[in-house]
This record gives sequence, C-alpha cells and structure tokens, in this order.
Amino acid sequence: MNLRQLKYFIATAELGQVSRAASELRISQSSITSAVRDLEQDLDAILFVRTAHGMELTAPGRELLGAAREIMEKVDMARNVVHGHSEIEGVINIAATYTVIGYFLPFHLDRLKHRFPGLEIRLSELNRESIEEGLITDRFDMAMVLTSNTQSMELDTQTLLRSQRRLWVPQNHPLQIQGQATFEEIAEEDYIMLTVDEAAHTSMKYWGPTGLTPKVKLRTSSTEAVRSMVANGQGVTILSDMVHRPWSLEGRRIGTVVTDREIPSMDVGLAWRKGRDWSEATRVFFDYFMDAFQAPQMGHLGHRS
Repeated sequence: MNLRQLKYFIATAELGQVSRAASELRISQSSITSAVRDLEQDLDAILFVRTAHGMELTAPGRELLGAAREIMEKVDMARNVVHGHSEIEGVINIAATYTVIGYFLPFHLDRLKHRFPGLEIRLSELNRESIEEGLITDRFDMAMVLTSNTQSMELDTQTLLRSQRRLWVPQNHPLQIQGQATFEEIAEEDYIMLTVDEAAHTSMKYWGPTGLTPKVKLRTSSTEAVRSMVANGQGVTILSDMVHRPWSLEGRRIGTVVTDREIPSMDVGLAWRKGRDWSEATRVFFDYFMDAFQAPQMGHLGHRS
C-alpha cells in the first residue's frame, strides 16, 4: 500500500467514476484502475462494485475510505508543518447553503481545522438569495454554494465538484432491473419532490424539455424523508450522487438508475464578490479547496489586501 494508491482510491470513491477521478487528477484511467486493483490485491478485499453507472464502495471499501482520509490528512499536516502553513492566523466569514453544509463541507472543515489551527472560520447557513446579498454587501468573505444555482452577475464563482443526478428507486424496482429509465416511465411513478435549496425549481430544467410532469406525491424539505419514502416503495425521485446513500434510516436499500436523457449536474463550489480584496485567511481558504479538488489556479480572480 502506498500514498498514490490511497489518493487514487479516495478520488474514485468520492467521484464515483474512474473517468471522473482520472480527469480530476489529470492522469490516465488505466493508472487509476491499476492502483485500485493493486490495492485490492494487497488488502485481499474487493473495494468497489463495478456497475453500469460507476463505482460503488463495498463494506470494506467504506471502512478503508475513512482510514485513507485520515492517513492523507496526517500527510498534509506533516507537509504544512514543514512549510509553516499551520502558523497562518485570521478570521474568515463563510456562508453556505443547507445541502453544502449537510453533505459536503463538514469533512473539509475538519481538515482545515487541523491544517490551520490559527484560522477561525465563522460559518452561517442561509438560502441562496441571502448568501448572494451577504456577499455583495461584504457580510461574508466567501461562500460555499451550489454554483449551478447562482444568479447574481456581481459574483465570481469557481466550481469544484459536479455531482451527477440519477433516478433513485427502491431496491429491485423494475426500473433498476431494467438498467435504464425513460422520463415517460418515470412520469408514471409516484414522485417524491425535494424542495430544499431550490431543488424543485431545478427539477423543471430537466422535466420541462420532456413535456412531461412528475406525479408528485409529496413535497418535502427533508432529504431523509425523501430517502425513506423511496426506500419504502412510496415513490421515486431524481437527486444527485452527492446526497445519495444506498440505505434509509430504516436500513432499507435505495438503488440508482441512469436516465435516457442527460440531466444537468449539481455543481458545488465557491462564490465571492467581484473585485473584492482578499485577506490572507480568505486566500488560504480558497487555495485549500483549489488544491483539494485539483482545480486550475485562478489567482487573477482575487488578491490579498
């Protein structure tokens, strides 16, 4: 086992596809495949189940993911001690939406805390409109948002992660067995509509062109309610991989199915007011995420005050 294998394993687990992991890391797909295969042989365990729509972690894979993240965090901490990053101090005011706080940000906040103990992050959860207003009026230095929903022309954004949307169904649903679903078939099913973070509005972007209307049985702001309803056979839904978990609170399984039409991804990233001067703390926060997601450096978009 080596750090390169763990890095490739984590990328594949988080992105769900070898092709996406290879693209993010800027290496060949064969390098990813070879590293995962060697890791599986070394551990004598199957880490992924290869499906038609990606790579799904097995139980041993989920166990390894937590340990691998801890290992890589220790490596990052060691690097930062050498380079003096841990000495950076400052306060940064960050806003984030419900989905970002619930399914994306906690892991990275923990890493930032260990990497930069002198960096104080003051976090606020708000809806998109309030976050955009807060950025424009300088209440917040930066925000973590669904960049696919951002509307203000006064803001700059940097997308970090594109999470594919798929159909969620209860285990062994006919559409799961079939392997692909048309929107005509989905429209015949009871539909559970998530409303938080403008999810209902966004759904019209991919339902609208079909000329069909989902048969909505329930509208709810609770992702867990959607999960339970789907797992218990009360309906289906279309949501992103980022918020997907293959089981409900009751322990019932949830499957995913690709659709015949392309569905826009749910994009997560950073937002800030155009032309705003950046403090050292803001720059550190920005650079951390750019490095974590292997995004091209965009230094011209912000600068230190």
